[in-house]
Amino acid sequence: MNREVADNWCERGILGLVLALLVFGPLATGAVRPPDFLVLQALTLGVLGLWGARLWLNARPKILWPPVCWAVLAFTLYAIGRYFTADIEYVARQEMIRVLVYAGLFLAVLNNLHRQESMQILALTLVFLAMLVAGYALFQFFSGSHKVWNFTSPYGHRGSGTFISPNNCAGFLEMILPLALAWMLVSRAKPTLKVFVGYAALVILCGIVVTVSRGGWIATGLTLVALFIVLLFHRAYRLPSLVILIALMGGGLYFLPRMHFFKARFQEITKHDKLDSNARFDLWLPAVQMWRTNPWWGVGPGHYDFRFRAWRPVTEQRQPEHAHNDYLETLADWGVVGTALVAAAWALLGAGVVKTWKSVGGIQSDLGGRGNSTKFALVLGASLGLLAILFHSVVDFNLHIPANAILAVTLMALLSSCTRFATDSYWFTARLPMKFLATAFLLAGIGYLGAQEIRRTQEEHWLEQARQSPDLSPERIAALEKAAWIEPLNAATTYNLGETLRLQSWEGNEDYAELAEQAMQHFARAAQLNPHDGYNFLRTGMCLDWIRQHEKAELFFERAAKLDPNGFFTTAYVGWHHVQANDYAAAKVWFERSLNLDWHDNIIAETYLKICDQKLSAAANAQP
Repeated sequence: MNREVADNWCERGILGLVLALLVFGPLATGAVRPPDFLVLQALTLGVLGLWGARLWLNARPKILWPPVCWAVLAFTLYAIGRYFTADIEYVARQEMIRVLVYAGLFLAVLNNLHRQESMQILALTLVFLAMLVAGYALFQFFSGSHKVWNFTSPYGHRGSGTFISPNNCAGFLEMILPLALAWMLVSRAKPTLKVFVGYAALVILCGIVVTVSRGGWIATGLTLVALFIVLLFHRAYRLPSLVILIALMGGGLYFLPRMHFFKARFQEITKHDKLDSNARFDLWLPAVQMWRTNPWWGVGPGHYDFRFRAWRPVTEQRQPEHAHNDYLETLADWGVVGTALVAAAWALLGAGVVKTWKSVGGIQSDLGGRGNSTKFALVLGASLGLLAILFHSVVDFNLHIPANAILAVTLMALLSSCTRFATDSYWFTARLPMKFLATAFLLAGIGYLGAQEIRRTQEEHWLEQARQSPDLSPERIAALEKAAWIEPLNAATTYNLGETLRLQSWEGNEDYAELAEQAMQHFARAAQLNPHDGYNFLRTGMCLDWIRQHEKAELFFERAAKLDPNGFFTTAYVGWHHVQANDYAAAKVWFERSLNLDWHDNIIAETYLKICDQKLSAAANAQP
């Protein structure tokens, strides 16, 4: 086998791995679970390895490096630097790994899949994959099913496709819908293929509708208007685009107001309720407040959810995970510097699209005629797909879902590769020094990501063993200890180990004091790894109360309340501490505040408040 044949096989291998990435992520509920993301990480390692092989198989390899690559490289280096200064090392490392995966995929797709055949395969695969996901969402909606594979979605009577959240499903579909429509209207594809793509586009649009995602609806509507406005400036597409726009708008205006469920969803936009009603405004202010603590650098990569409790509003008693606004969350996590680098990447991408537009968007003759341009269809569809996710990111966190982030990165890479149609100035011949430099970067990335892949896989194995073991069993403790040995910097594992030992201590056996001491050691270690989690101090205080060291416990409950001042759970347990110290008057105040924060299923506060009332009443009656 000669070098050219081997190089072609490597290129096909990269295409196959990228297709596997794009297909597996959405089908694996967005790849939000660590085991699923590890699959994507492993596939990325294969892509980077084959790219490195191509650099040496080709005698004079060329590297495509448009300006957007500098912004991608700058943010990647910034992410690495910010990781070393983050408060929670484990969380920052996982976020940095995601950035490395996305950056590696962007550069690999840009430099290896710029052939028109590869781009067409990627585009059509995405269109028909989105059709399947949308079809599954339609089935869920009309059958009333809550199942996503073997998982149960908490969203009632909404289609979520292969995602758990319908909003994330809408984000995925809205990025592909413009691509399908542009391919149907503009490309040089055969009429039969256009019919299938048109059918896929209709299914995708219906899938977005049944997600009942208000952000998805608005983003899709704005994007479709932009698509048809662009096509109205092309004489050949003016009539068909206008007919389709009128048909879509007419259908929407006729059917949606007559469906009570959709009407109710629109009415909820103005409601100020809890996260169950998707009121995102209560999550945005904490993001701004935590950003102000470190405006330039942010609170740390992926730290929003862990820093949320300190700024928790009284109306939000659950952990939101994300700010439901990608812009504010990026600002809070990465600061002005990181946000500026991300904005620079998008701006440079947009500038590249503008520069490419004239080269691919000429005047066409008629629909389906020889003047149609597949290049124009790809540029138009990918551009508007990314525009849709930018619209939707104002009210959701789609770019924090790995499957959607990888889709966006792939579309960005395909768009960036189209700049070669406008100019040859971004091509560079990789001579020997550049080959060695590029290979060194690839080997460093493969080595680090590979080591982290093995480490995280082993950790997840033992964490899964712990989840499957009985709560207070020795097997659970042994599995957690092995997971903590493999990954000693994961505060969550250390906390869970301490909590298991605390619950064992509360069984009241002869070794209860010794178990409580062991639990407190783990809570102290977890507090070092994550100083922003008040539950470590809360549980330590509970252990001290259990072994009757109430005065010492007071300090830990005060620290827990400071880290989570508006949390009903923390507030209730501060009241519980005062009960242990027989200070029922103080406990009553804390329990009443806890019930004011959350009265629904707040069993601790309800039960102990009655006890406090009884004790205080008895004490009052006993007085002369």
